[in-house]
Amino acid sequence: MVKITIQKSNQVWKGFISSGHAGYLDEGQDIICAAISVLIINTINSIEKFLPETKFQVNENKGYIHFKLDCNPDEKTELLLNSMLLGLEEIQKQYNKKYVKLKFEEV
Repeated sequence: MVKITIQKSNQVWKGFISSGHAGYLDEGQDIICAAISVLIINTINSIEKFLPETKFQVNENKGYIHFKLDCNPDEKTELLLNSMLLGLEEIQKQYNKKYVKLKFEEV
């Protein structure tokens, strides 16, 4: 199961942590892991490329990503993060919570 913790403070994005593997299919064949990875990596890459004023840190290892904002997000950063969250919620709805679990954490 992929566990994704969305970290917010008073409804303001602070970051997220994604860990684990969906286990839908074998590694390298798992469409759920691939979809989640694309959403997360594209969001991080988009923030880095298109919004260079947004400062953040990323720690990653196989099956683990921790994205942490160093500042409050502006509207564009928030839009990208909310778009990622929408995609993750749709994956969770389509494939059920057996493979993807979203959790919200006040930090």
